[in-house]
Amino acid sequence: MSVKPQSASDLFAGPFALGTLSADDGHAFPALVDREGHVVDLRVALEDPALTMRGVLEQWSAALPRLRELAAGPEAATRRPLTEFRVLAPVEPRQVFQSGANYRQHVIDLHVAHRAPGDERPEEERRAEAAEIMDRRAAEDLPYVFIGLPSSVTGPYDDVTIPAWAQKPDWELELAAVIGRPAYQVSVEEALEYVAGYTIANDLTDRATVFRRDMPQIGTDWLRSKNAPGFTPLGPWIVPAESVGDTRDLRLTLKLNGEVMQDESTEDMIFGVARMVAYASQSAQLLPGDLVLTGSPAGNGMHWGRLLRDGDVMDASITGLGAQHTRCVAEEKA
Repeated sequence: MSVKPQSASDLFAGPFALGTLSADDGHAFPALVDREGHVVDLRVALEDPALTMRGVLEQWSAALPRLRELAAGPEAATRRPLTEFRVLAPVEPRQVFQSGANYRQHVIDLHVAHRAPGDERPEEERRAEAAEIMDRRAAEDLPYVFIGLPSSVTGPYDDVTIPAWAQKPDWELELAAVIGRPAYQVSVEEALEYVAGYTIANDLTDRATVFRRDMPQIGTDWLRSKNAPGFTPLGPWIVPAESVGDTRDLRLTLKLNGEVMQDESTEDMIFGVARMVAYASQSAQLLPGDLVLTGSPAGNGMHWGRLLRDGDVMDASITGLGAQHTRCVAEEKA
């Protein structure tokens, strides 16, 4: 089940945002959405019947001026209300770069929650250890980046299926940078030039399968713990970077059944967006439409001792980027 947006209020920062929508016929199309909640079909406006959102991003430098014109243009009579459409994930990325341990308080909480077997040290000692690790990482400028699967991406209002095997499914609200130009071995100083815009990601994790208990020497198992279908609700919008402005003080808020669980500023990041993009580009070529997730703040389920279960509703928002509304549905055991 998914829902359609009910109003255009508090959608996003700036005069317009981009999304991928579908009508009742199920055909998806890239769209510009203005502040009044009106939709421009970019296949028509940019005269490309086969255009996708990734295609828009692949011509970002040339497309952006035209998008500005469309947002300010007089063609309102040809626009349709957003409420007529279903909102899908705004882009289908080829690559998803995910960041771990990038919010100071979150790392401390996880370090304490993931007590290794046999570790009987008091909580204060383990918190101090986590702080020391973060200080060292920040000084050495080494973000922690791993790879996610595009098949885990789902829409911002779609139901999230909790796999029958997931024992400790958890939420992780994150700011995601959307790449607009191929980026390979770019510097921190130039990294933001390769970011087209930003969107919201909820990077769900099954905490029970993060670490391989049968083979602890190989460390984390991100395939198992993070990449179930639908484990990355994305969107609703891609908001151009020029409208978002400074990403160092955006508020991330996630509510579970109406109760605030995560409420933190991106100021708590250890590494900012530019460092994350630059670091990922040193090893891999980032492509238009790719996502760089920048980590999640404190307040996950492990911290609260309350994991996701059937019927839970998550409402997630980031300053200027809109909001998600997703419901958890337990998968029936075979």
